[in-house]
Amino acid sequence: MERRKLLKAAALTSAVTGLAACKKQNKQSQCAGDYQDKKKTKIEWKMVTTWPKNFPGLGTGAAFLADQITRMSDGRLTIKVYGASELVPAFEVFDAVSAGTAQIGHGAAYYWKGKVPEAQYFGAVPFGMNASEMNAWLYHGGGLPLWEETYQPFGLKPLPAGQTGVQMGGWFNKEIKSMDDIKGLVMRIPGLAGDVLSRAGGTPQILPGAELFTALQTGAIDATEWVGPYNDLAFGLYQAAQFYYYPGWHEPTACLEAIINQTAYDALPTDLQQIVETAAMAANQHMFSEYIANNQKALETLQKDHQVKIKPFPKEVLAQLKLHAQSVMNDLGKSSHLAGRIHQSYYHFAEKTQRWLAISEMAYLQAR
Repeated sequence: MERRKLLKAAALTSAVTGLAACKKQNKQSQCAGDYQDKKKTKIEWKMVTTWPKNFPGLGTGAAFLADQITRMSDGRLTIKVYGASELVPAFEVFDAVSAGTAQIGHGAAYYWKGKVPEAQYFGAVPFGMNASEMNAWLYHGGGLPLWEETYQPFGLKPLPAGQTGVQMGGWFNKEIKSMDDIKGLVMRIPGLAGDVLSRAGGTPQILPGAELFTALQTGAIDATEWVGPYNDLAFGLYQAAQFYYYPGWHEPTACLEAIINQTAYDALPTDLQQIVETAAMAANQHMFSEYIANNQKALETLQKDHQVKIKPFPKEVLAQLKLHAQSVMNDLGKSSHLAGRIHQSYYHFAEKTQRWLAISEMAYLQAR
């Protein structure tokens, strides 16, 4: 038996060496045979997420990514999806993938602020870039290489894997008429937006989505943001708060991420690596389209069927929150050399694209 194991190991080593030689010498016939052998290899990954399994938009976005990878690879790479707390708690996804407990995770970068503050630039920046701008920065403006550098010490490879678009400002149990109504407000709001609320006199809380309804209904929190009508209707938040505010100054989009264990990624054949990256790009656009298509339907249901009071934040409140946001972002940009480089890249790109948007998207929407 030991001799058989030794022979199998020797055969595997020979096959790997032959494949490397094939690639180096570009022997097409030998490569074709190796490729057929490679196609027979089955790899199974676990995906852990920060969302309830199959929750509209977020959970279904993770499922879409897993399904696309499985189908595009013809079953050579299959991914089993675990919702929040099925394998690990929602806010332990980063650590689980870093440790190799799972090979891939799906979440939002601002959840890891306590571990890697610089990651927040890649999740959502208050009064920052929207979904289209974020995608342009990440794919064509140098954002993604900076994101990869940020996660590299943790043995992780990040990929954009979803955009929510501009969110709603949140659900409140009282009207917001001035900044005095922000002071003392206990609100579920993560990431940089939580720091902004704190500087405005509020108290931010970080809770996973599944806990929001109970916390709001019982008075443990006074307000909560989540995403927008599509998701908020699914959670029934209209039953726990009277007032629904806009716009979502705190998250002009949430850029969702696929975080991949670098060792697991490096072990994949080149074509499977490309499939993972392409599937993530498809998931990114698919989620954004899903939110655009479904938010309006859900908004009509909230207004017509549940008589939700939808209100704009007062202009003076938005102006003050923006000042606090600028202060928060400037402090983050000074917190480390890496943060400074990301900050410069993010805002330099935002400034350039704003000039174009002013005479394109914004001008068109006003004309329409």
